[in-house]
Amino acid sequence: MDTNHVVCVKWGNKYISNYANVLKNMVKRHATVPYQFHCLTDDPTGLDPEINVIRLPKDPYIKSWWSKLWMFAPEMPLKGNILYFDLDVVIFDNIDALFTHNGKFNIIRDFNRCRIKDWKLSNSSVMRWQAGTMNYLWTEFKDRSEQIMRQNHGDQDWITKRADKDITWFPDDWIRSYKWEMIGFKDTKLLTKEGKKYFKTPIKVQPGNRVAVFHGSPNPMECADKFVEDNWK
Repeated sequence: MDTNHVVCVKWGNKYISNYANVLKNMVKRHATVPYQFHCLTDDPTGLDPEINVIRLPKDPYIKSWWSKLWMFAPEMPLKGNILYFDLDVVIFDNIDALFTHNGKFNIIRDFNRCRIKDWKLSNSSVMRWQAGTMNYLWTEFKDRSEQIMRQNHGDQDWITKRADKDITWFPDDWIRSYKWEMIGFKDTKLLTKEGKKYFKTPIKVQPGNRVAVFHGSPNPMECADKFVEDNWK
């Protein structure tokens, strides 16, 4: 049986180490299959000792969200089944099915799906693949990095275009946008309470939902929603 790996990436100072520590805790609560937890990072300071640290190489191509692509490098030292999460997600139900979803490369259908019919772009907040099967995403990026970064807004645009024939989306209801799908477009005004942010509209958790993705503002640490406070810990 292939070894299951859960991987996150922490590059630079946008997110403090506690984001990786909390992600480790959420996976531990909501996964019953055996797995190993890893953080790819340029600075392991503050990471929980239970997290296996994989140091990102000092490479000019590894920066900002593009640092995710090093997970697909031939030098990536993991073998087996890889399930990746962004640091700004909230996991609140069992995620075992994410390890075994069908297809060569699983990724989220981008959240513009909730307002644009037949939206085809992908969101790289959660991905799954077998180590070694998607190396071209890194090797081709490294060969043409400046051109690719000019032509694409971010890593997920490059992944969508280049990996198109290998992509199988996760079911939409498994992984949802916190503010666009679980709160909704009718309430876009952020309110503030004791220094934290929240929306007036209460969150709606639909059957099958298990992961909430945060993009833009707020992030989980600054969110006053009780749903987030109960699960992001």
